[in-house]
Amino acid sequence: MKSYFRPTGFVDAPFGYDGRVARLAGGLTWFSAVEVIERSGGKRVSQRLVPISEIDTSNPLWARLTAPRAPIQLGERTVRFSEPSVMAILNRTPDSFSDGGRHATDDEAAAAAVAMAAEGAAIIDVGGESTRPGAAEVWEQDEIVRVAPVIERLAKAGVAVSIDTRKSAVMADALSRGAGMVNDVSGLTHDDRALETIANAGCPVVIMHTRGGPETMQRDPQYEDALLDVYDWLEMRIDAAVAAGIARDKILVDPGIGFGKTVRHNLEVLNGLSLFHGLGVPVLLGASRKRIVGALSNEAPVDRRLGGSLALVMTAIGQGVQMVRVHDVFESAQAIRVWRGLRDAALSPPTL
Repeated sequence: MKSYFRPTGFVDAPFGYDGRVARLAGGLTWFSAVEVIERSGGKRVSQRLVPISEIDTSNPLWARLTAPRAPIQLGERTVRFSEPSVMAILNRTPDSFSDGGRHATDDEAAAAAVAMAAEGAAIIDVGGESTRPGAAEVWEQDEIVRVAPVIERLAKAGVAVSIDTRKSAVMADALSRGAGMVNDVSGLTHDDRALETIANAGCPVVIMHTRGGPETMQRDPQYEDALLDVYDWLEMRIDAAVAAGIARDKILVDPGIGFGKTVRHNLEVLNGLSLFHGLGVPVLLGASRKRIVGALSNEAPVDRRLGGSLALVMTAIGQGVQMVRVHDVFESAQAIRVWRGLRDAALSPPTL
């Protein structure tokens, strides 16, 4: 039997609720109950809502839910997880599903990245290989040629840079040029040398869930329980990373919306996002402009998915997600600032 804790019953502020609410992962979200889920043989056997006042706080899951997340360092930049932040997507690819070919030259890509940083992005995530469903793999040297000049420029300008890649050679090259973090959509499973590369570099890493590679991941994906299966897989990959010498406080997780999941699977994961805080590491969500938005809005094309993308941003930060990976930086950062203003007001109640 395995137990899972999913925080729920969120409240705006803790005032007047001593002993009845808890702070989620050291952030600006408080919760009043936990959905305790028990699973055996791959199936849920029970689930119940437990008020905070009745929770067994000696359970290790409780400590993981409530412990503040340590900040990460990317070059000169410190990224903190006490409030939500934005990771901006910069694709140097001709075939990415949303912005393929948009940043064709090094100058265009660097200018776009600097603009996104000015608009509020804490990290620029630079990628040279499309991982959309059906995409073919790119030779690692071609990938390096696409991303290397931009990474160098951004690092010299003091911008925090992440390299979005599955390949250890690309990781190592990008880190040597000033990237400060690796974002691996394969969860460090695509390349046998990836774990060692990250461990030797001592850099932060995003471990994302997927099922299969881009060529095959959307061919009838199956789960016993999508939310719990994704959680278990990420837990396993965190353990593998720590065993390989990667510090736990440098790991982030991404549940991988759209990667080996149907619309129904994606919705189950999104509704249960707060469960992933039980892994004890910061949570990143990348759902910007994805297929799920089109599927829920009369097949809206990619360039008409801003509203749905912002809805997913708000869903994520409302469940304590610490970082969102987006194309629309200005709008997403603005939404987060408004959310922060509402939260600040709730944390400064009028005097009675």
